[in-house]
Amino acid sequence: MTTRKKTAKKQDQSPKVHQSSKIKNLLTIKDIVLTEKQIDLIQKIRDKDTKIIFVSGPAGTSKTYTSTLGGLHLLNDKKIGEIIYVRSAVESADSKLGFLPGEVDDKMSPYIQPLLDKLSELLNSQDVNKLKNENRIHGFPVNFLRGLNWDVKFIIADEAQNMTKKELVTLITRVGKFSKLIVCGDPDQSDITKSGFKQMAELFDDDESRKNGIFSYIFTEDDVVRSELVKFILKKLKNCKI
Repeated sequence: MTTRKKTAKKQDQSPKVHQSSKIKNLLTIKDIVLTEKQIDLIQKIRDKDTKIIFVSGPAGTSKTYTSTLGGLHLLNDKKIGEIIYVRSAVESADSKLGFLPGEVDDKMSPYIQPLLDKLSELLNSQDVNKLKNENRIHGFPVNFLRGLNWDVKFIIADEAQNMTKKELVTLITRVGKFSKLIVCGDPDQSDITKSGFKQMAELFDDDESRKNGIFSYIFTEDDVVRSELVKFILKKLKNCKI
């Protein structure tokens, strides 16, 4: 008579978190030519140990574009279920979110446009519509973040040079389990007097932060890919005293 050993079913030890369903059909990302630095940033975004990245650089260095591309890869990798786009309502010293008519979604519409533009560059229209229809892309002004907790999401904080230190603290403390946050900013284009972006990026640019999954990434004028004209303008401005 033979006896069968009962094997205990291995229990899933990973933490249970509330999350939206992952995409069923993979997105078709367009073939694009990337610089070595862009490739390196995307690899850093897709690394399982990465939690937060501060990305500094001048206009035209594709900070938002590369971050969006990294988020699309995470969607296809089924690592996240949604992309969150956060932006300061500050556009100039005289404009505020409250001056725009409508509800929060209506007010945020002009500010989320950069994300929609990048999605249109990277995906076909059917996939962009699928992300919209499946409610996988959301926009938030930075002053509406208190009380939120982001699990299993990819967050892009854009124009972070227009965020104060207090707003950035609120932002980075929203990051929950299995989420990744990319904070993009250009320290030379701040529209507020008390920007906290450069200070915050430098604060977390050390070995202790890197061991905890927080990184600082810097693009320079040499990394401009928008056009040679923009590269020329930035170098010209850097050497003048306007």
